[in-house]
Amino acid sequence: MSKNEDFAHNDIASRSRREKALGLAKFAWDRGITGAELLDMPDDRLRKLARAADANPPSTRETWTIAAGLINEKDQWASKHPDRPESQRAHPDEKIMWVKKPIEPWL
Repeated sequence: MSKNEDFAHNDIASRSRREKALGLAKFAWDRGITGAELLDMPDDRLRKLARAADANPPSTRETWTIAAGLINEKDQWASKHPDRPESQRAHPDEKIMWVKKPIEPWL
């Protein structure tokens, strides 16, 4: 590691970040959370989601951005392979726990 390179941006950290992002993306995708919805979540909800996914919450948004990209890739793949078992979400009914629809006015 050179003097100008810090741990957060070396190859080991990048691999570790991607591995964590993959686990977070799998958890979110199985619940029907889109990449955009993931990135729209407030930090406190993201921390809860990470803990629910058995991961330490990432210290930066960079990992969440990678996870959102992986979710988008999986969505594209699943739409092209709808009959494959890997295209089926395991817990889509849990989405409401993480992504709440806006409340519509009564008027």
